[in-house]
Amino acid sequence: MTVNVTAMRVPLLDLSQQYRALAPQIRQAVDDVLATQQFILGPKVEEFERAAAEYCGCRHAIGVSSGTDALLAIFMALGFGPGDAVIVPSFTFFATGSCVARVGATPLFADIDPTTYNITAATVEACLRRCGAERIRAVVPVHLFGLCCEMDPLLELANNEGLMVIEDAAQAVGAEYRTGKAGTMSAVAAFSFYPSKNLGAAGDAGLITTNDDELAERLRICRQHGMRERYFHDFIGGNFRMDAIQAAVLQSKLPHLDEWSAGRRRVADIYREEFTRRGLTGAIGLPLEPYRDSGLTNHHIYHQYVIRTARRDELRTFITERQIGTAIYYPIGLHQQRCFSYLSHEPGSLPETEAAARETLALPIYPELTRDQQGYVADAIAEFFQ
Repeated sequence: MTVNVTAMRVPLLDLSQQYRALAPQIRQAVDDVLATQQFILGPKVEEFERAAAEYCGCRHAIGVSSGTDALLAIFMALGFGPGDAVIVPSFTFFATGSCVARVGATPLFADIDPTTYNITAATVEACLRRCGAERIRAVVPVHLFGLCCEMDPLLELANNEGLMVIEDAAQAVGAEYRTGKAGTMSAVAAFSFYPSKNLGAAGDAGLITTNDDELAERLRICRQHGMRERYFHDFIGGNFRMDAIQAAVLQSKLPHLDEWSAGRRRVADIYREEFTRRGLTGAIGLPLEPYRDSGLTNHHIYHQYVIRTARRDELRTFITERQIGTAIYYPIGLHQQRCFSYLSHEPGSLPETEAAARETLALPIYPELTRDQQGYVADAIAEFFQ
C-alpha cells in the first residue's frame, strides 16, 4: 500500500521562530553593549558567567570564545603535552580529539555503546588495555546528542586508574544524570554555544565549568594569553576570551533554556509515538532514554534526534527529495580521519563507532516543530520502508 505524503518542507533546524519571540530583549541587550563600547570580557560577560554557574550548579563558569577553545584552554591550563595521552571517543565532533593533538598529546580513541553512542567504563577499560604504554592523563566523556554518559562507573574507573575526568558537554547544556547536571560531575567541563546548540549564541562562544578555585583562576589567566597582570605573562595561554555581545545574547536566552529542552523532549515523544503507530520501530532504531524513569526533568535534552538504519544513505536520499532536512553526525570516526593516520588504526578496530557512522541519521528537531511536520516526516519514512 502506498502512503500518501503531501508535500511539505521540514528544515533540520529553524532558529527564526526562537529569535522572533525574543527579538526585542536580545536587540536591547546588544544595544546596551554597543552603548558601553566594552566588547571583550567585562561586566556583561561576568553577569552571564554568574548566571551560567548558578544554572549549572557549580562554583565557577568561565566564558570563552568557543567550545573548541574551551577544550583547548582546559588542556593547556592542565599542562598536557608531548608524552601525555588522553582517552576520547572516536564518535564525536573533531574538536574533542584535535584539541588533545594541538597541545602535543596523543588522543587515544575509545569505542562507544551502540545504543547511547557514548563511551562507557567498559569501552574506556578496553582502550586502557589496548594503549597501556602511554602516560594517560585523562578521559573525556562526551555527552553526545544531549544524553549524559553513564558517569558513575566512568568516575569509579578513572579514580582507580588515576585519570582526571574532563566532560565534553558541548551538546548537553542542562542535561541531567542521576548524580548531577552535565558539566558538574568531573574536575572541569567544556560547553559550546555555537548558534545551532540548544543554548546558542549569535556566533561562536563557549564556557568552562569547574568547582576547583585554583584551576578556575588558571583558566581565566589562560584565556588571556596566560596574563594575570596586563603585559606580564605567567605562562603561554591563548586568546580565548568571550565577547560581550555573545554574553548579552546568551544571557537573554538562558532563562528559556529549560522550556526549550522540554519542547525538544515533547517533539521526541511525538516522533516515538508516530513511528510506533506506523510500525517503524523494527525498521529504525530510536534514541535510548536510560534515565527517563529516574525522576530527572532533563533526562535527555535532544540536541539531536538520531535514528539508525542499515539503509541510512538510501533513506536520506529519499526523504531529502521530499524536502526533509537531515544530517549525518558523524560520517567517519576520528580514528579514521586522515589527520590521525599516524595512530595506525586498522579498519574494524572500533566496530561500534564504524557501524554508527554508517547507520545513524539526524532528523529535524527543535521546540517549534509542529505535529503536522513530524507526521510528514514519519509518513515519508514509512513510504520508504513499505
